[in-house]
Amino acid sequence: METQSHDNLQNPPVPSGEAHTNDASNHREAEQKQDVSKEEVVQILRDIASTGMFWLDWDKLKSMLLFQLKQVLSEYPEAKMTSEQQYASLGESYIELVNKLDEELTCFIEGPPFTLQRLCEILLDAKNIYPNLSKLALALEKNLLVTSILSICTDPYPQATAKEPDDQEKTVEKQKQQSDGAQNGVEPPVSDKDVVMTEADVGDDMTVDMETFEGVKSSETNSEPNANNA
Repeated sequence: METQSHDNLQNPPVPSGEAHTNDASNHREAEQKQDVSKEEVVQILRDIASTGMFWLDWDKLKSMLLFQLKQVLSEYPEAKMTSEQQYASLGESYIELVNKLDEELTCFIEGPPFTLQRLCEILLDAKNIYPNLSKLALALEKNLLVTSILSICTDPYPQATAKEPDDQEKTVEKQKQQSDGAQNGVEPPVSDKDVVMTEADVGDDMTVDMETFEGVKSSETNSEPNANNA
């Protein structure tokens, strides 16, 4: 009995409410220890926003969403107001708002809400969509107050980050190469397309010149009889 009492003193029972708080705290600590950079989180959310699908384990993706959520919320001026100002603007403190949204997202256990695509769109461009934190909070709550969830996508992950340079970049690079070649005394290579275009331009000039010549010749011919008649 003494041993049991001693154990209870060392490890006292934790009330259910405190246990829930500890779980939430542990979850936030685990979230902060994620080994993914901010740039990678943003890129993953962009892929979801553009496709409406997700490929990552939900627990890992959830940590990324929570990370981005708190990052976005902290950028609003309301986050730096006094408690009184926050209650006047938000109806609650900033910490209470953050914890509420955290819990609403954490409640999704089996998978993300079916509004995941819209959530990602909001978190990627919140400041341009919602001018103040209260409107952003309402939009986020609206998208989290759902029950349906999405299933993980089994298709290959899109290689969005390994794009080839677009046409504009290729054109700039080609012009740079030609400029460098000209400075070094090397004539830039002429492609078959350039030759065809040059031939077409010359042909057009010759046609115009012939038409002009025919017009002048006809005018001279018509003027000769008139001079003879005079």
